[in-house]
Amino acid sequence: MRLSRRRLLALATLGAAGLTLPARAAPADPRLVLVVLRGALDGLTALPPLGDPALSGLRPEALRPPDGPRLDDTFGLHPGLAPWRGRWAAGELLPMCAVATPLRDRSHFAVQDCLEQGGVVANDHRDGWLYRALAAAGQLDRAAAVGRGLPLVLRGATPVPSIDPGGEDRSDDAIVQAVAALWAEDPVLGPAISEALGLRAVTQGDGAPGGDRGAAGIRAALGGCAGLLVAEGGPRVLSVELGGWDTHADQARRLGLLLPALADGVEALARGLGPAWGSTAVLCVTEFGRTAEVNGTGGTDHGTGAAAFALGGAIQGGRVLGEWPGLRRAALYEGRDLRPTVDLRAVFAGLLRDHLRLPEAAVEAALPGVRPLDGLVRMA
Repeated sequence: MRLSRRRLLALATLGAAGLTLPARAAPADPRLVLVVLRGALDGLTALPPLGDPALSGLRPEALRPPDGPRLDDTFGLHPGLAPWRGRWAAGELLPMCAVATPLRDRSHFAVQDCLEQGGVVANDHRDGWLYRALAAAGQLDRAAAVGRGLPLVLRGATPVPSIDPGGEDRSDDAIVQAVAALWAEDPVLGPAISEALGLRAVTQGDGAPGGDRGAAGIRAALGGCAGLLVAEGGPRVLSVELGGWDTHADQARRLGLLLPALADGVEALARGLGPAWGSTAVLCVTEFGRTAEVNGTGGTDHGTGAAAFALGGAIQGGRVLGEWPGLRRAALYEGRDLRPTVDLRAVFAGLLRDHLRLPEAAVEAALPGVRPLDGLVRMA
C-alpha cells in the first residue's frame, strides 16, 4: 500500500467532519496513535498528586488546578481532562507517573531526539524507533504522520507519508528552531525564546489539519485522525505532533485551554473510530516534566519526571502506572524535579510487542536492550 498526500488529506477531512468509514474487524487490526506533546507538559498539573502532602508547599493555590476528578488516594485529573473520567471507569485510561527517557538533560532538542530515536542519549540512532520497528516487521506501509513534516520517530531511509492539510507557509520554522537551539543553554535567553515559541504554537497553530489555531487545532488534529485509521487501505499507525506545552509563564491559563482540547480531541477520535476504538491504543507523551516549584512568572521551568497517558479500548487501564517517588525535597531529582521511575522506552516496547504484535526481532531492532513493560494492553 502506498498512500498519497491527496488520499491522506481526503481521509483526514472525512474524520474531521465526523464521518466514520467502514472499519475492518477490530481484534485483528490494531491501531496505534502516538501523540507527542512538544514543549514539556507539566505532569503535576495534568495528573496532580493530590494525596502527596508536599504538593501544597511547592505549588501555590493559584497554580494548582481547581478540583477535578479523583482517580485514587494519590492522584487526580486536571478538570480539563474530566472527559477521560469515563475512560478510567471503563478501564480505558492508563495514566503514568514519573516517566522519562534515559537522558537526564533539560534541553528540548536533546531530549526530543532521545524520545523519538529511542536511544540512551541524543543522536544515539539515525532514525526513529517507530520507523525501525515497522521497517523490521515489513509494515512501513501501515504508518503515516500528521503534523508539519515527518517527525523523527518515523524518519528513516524509506519515506513515510505525512500530512499537514493546513498547507500554511511555515518556511521560517527552520530558522526559528535553529535560533532556539543556538540559545537553548543560555540561562536568560533560552527560557525566553522557548516561551515565545510556546505562545507562537498556541496562537498561530500547531500543525493541525485545516490550519486551525491553538486549542481548536488540537481538537481538529486528533479528531481528523479517525478517517485515516478506519479507511480500507488507510494507515494503522499514526504519529501526531502537538505544540505549545512549554509553560514558563501563565501556566494555569494556558493549560486550562490546552488540556481540555487534548481531552476533547481524543474523545472525537474515539467517536470517529466507532467499533475500531476497541482495537486502538493512543499514547500521549512529552519530552520531560517541569520543575516541582513555580518560577516568578506563574509558570514552571524544564524538569525531568513527567506524566504520560495511554487510552483506548485496547488499553488495560483503571490504574496509575509507575512508582510514585514523592515530592519531599530529599526525594526530588537534583532537589528540583520529580524523580523518574519509569523508562518511556519500556512503554514503547510493550505496545510494539503486545498491541501491534510485532515480532521480538522487530522490537529489539527498534529499542535494543529494552525490556518491554508488561500489562499495558488487554490480551485476547
